[in-house]
Amino acid sequence: MRTTRRWLGRTVVVAMTAAVLPVTPALAQPVQANQLVIANGVTQPVFGYADAIRERIFVTSDVDTDSDGALDVVSMDIIRPKASDQGLRVPVVMDASPYYSTVCRGNETECKADLDGDGLLDRWPLFYDNYFVPRGYAVVLLDMIGTNNSTGCPVTGGYADNISAPTAIDWLNGRRKGVDADGNEVVANWHNGKSGMIGKSYDGTLANAAAATGVDGLSTIVPISAISSWYDYSRSNGLVTRANNYSGSLANTVTNPNRRAYCAPVRTQLGVGGDDATGDYSDFWAERDYVPHADKVKASVLLVHGINDDNVRADHFSKWWYALAENNVPRKLWLTGTGHIDPFDFRRAEWVDTLHRWFDFWLQGIDNGIMREPMVDLERLPDVWETHANWPIPKSQPTQIWLRPGTNGAPGDISVKPGPGNKKATFTDTPSMSQTNAIRHPSDPAANKDNRLVFLSEPLKAPLHISGTPIVRIKASVNGEDTSFAGLLVDYGTRQRFSTSGDGVRTVTTEDCWGESANFGGHNEEACYRQVVKNVASNPQELVTKGIYDGLNLDSLYTSTPLVPGEKNSVDIPLQPEDYVFEAGHQIGVVLLGSYSGYSSRAKQTRAEITVHFDSTRITLPIVGGRQAAVAAGLN
Repeated sequence: MRTTRRWLGRTVVVAMTAAVLPVTPALAQPVQANQLVIANGVTQPVFGYADAIRERIFVTSDVDTDSDGALDVVSMDIIRPKASDQGLRVPVVMDASPYYSTVCRGNETECKADLDGDGLLDRWPLFYDNYFVPRGYAVVLLDMIGTNNSTGCPVTGGYADNISAPTAIDWLNGRRKGVDADGNEVVANWHNGKSGMIGKSYDGTLANAAAATGVDGLSTIVPISAISSWYDYSRSNGLVTRANNYSGSLANTVTNPNRRAYCAPVRTQLGVGGDDATGDYSDFWAERDYVPHADKVKASVLLVHGINDDNVRADHFSKWWYALAENNVPRKLWLTGTGHIDPFDFRRAEWVDTLHRWFDFWLQGIDNGIMREPMVDLERLPDVWETHANWPIPKSQPTQIWLRPGTNGAPGDISVKPGPGNKKATFTDTPSMSQTNAIRHPSDPAANKDNRLVFLSEPLKAPLHISGTPIVRIKASVNGEDTSFAGLLVDYGTRQRFSTSGDGVRTVTTEDCWGESANFGGHNEEACYRQVVKNVASNPQELVTKGIYDGLNLDSLYTSTPLVPGEKNSVDIPLQPEDYVFEAGHQIGVVLLGSYSGYSSRAKQTRAEITVHFDSTRITLPIVGGRQAAVAAGLN
């Protein structure tokens, strides 16, 4: 087994008061049991893992989700250095999750386990404990309210979810009472007052939710592939993307099997609140929307997301990122070309190093320079990374690219100049249309059909780089009262691409090790994990980004209003955010269609005819270099 240790550069000792004492070779002294050691700007693994202190603590919340008359209790498992009982004050790395006893964590599906029945955790999912405890951190794995050892019932992004971690942070900072399994009060007198939260998917969502409460003592969060608005997760601009009471279904998945029947009434109410019938935004969804509360965020944010994540789509990172920027929140972004994947599984060594320095800076107070580095790490091609000062990339400018109609079934073209404004074209909303056929129709990939309109550039004379959120802006009338409007941005041209298979990666049988191992309860809690490699593809077309809007919600997401047949409507369809370079020789394609399979689960049966009027129909592309770059690429 390989244990990761770095002993490079100058070494300093941090006493339990956190004073930093430089140590020259001539004056070096043995490291004391209650001292941190820092080399090359990061904490070193000088504390034991096998003798680490393990605890399970229970903290009473302020909610009663199951209406049993008792406030729900939050359970957390803690592992911390033995030195933290000898004067060392340590920060917390917390992964709050609903999954520890059901779906479990990581690409090896690790669950929590108490193998010897003593009430202490023997199996600790993920590498955080193995790596960070020896470096002077406590690691907390918290069970979200309604899951595993916590009481109550899950509410899928609701208030009880959101306060699960803040309830624990209140205890860590002495603001709530915590007890052990015997009811004895326990205080966190070993805590230095700073906590960081990390997690992928639902776990990262709980980190976003906690930060949006503004809880004191939460110093940083690391949301990975995380939700920032449950409405945007289950809906898309008025359309239902996950139906049949998805909120209740997910709540059922994360609930321990022996409590699922007990929590059924709560899940029923989630279905009522979610309102699959309309897809409208409501107070139910506002409670589950964290973006409007970015002004409360006191924690720094290291945000990680896959630009091709079709589970938690990329607008979750972008809307959150834009809101954090507006509120001057210290932040950093990793943007990968993969899908719903943890950076430990797409860029392992660099991720562990970055995460280590991030936590050392924000939780240990070590100025290692990480906040003076470029803000953004971006994966341009599989395993090809670049850095930027911000995102969208500076010099990205919203640029109007006009959609001009074709004739006799030929695709239209796109240009920086508007075409004739008196033209129009009609197609039929086809709910069964697949995304694949929308991009490349089997009979003719680029031709207009009766269920879509295609617009193509000439082969590009130079690369064209977009960075940000494109918007399709169309003027359209409909022969009925209801339809959807969708837009796709497509790259026509063969090159190496990120594969959609397995979200772009596959797990192999070889392992590497990150941290230290120990034997707890007869189980070898090891620090070794299976490695992961990228899946790549080479296709003649690629969906770059997409968006869809419900015609019933053009006036407001809060209320569905029927369309007036024949009346022109201005429709703005925000596409998913993207950072993409169209290569020279490729063609940029824009596809307009109505409903289509795979994006909206509320299939409209009207098959309405949609007429596009070209007096103002265009796509706004966030082009690096703006209109000048578009002209240079040949979009004349």
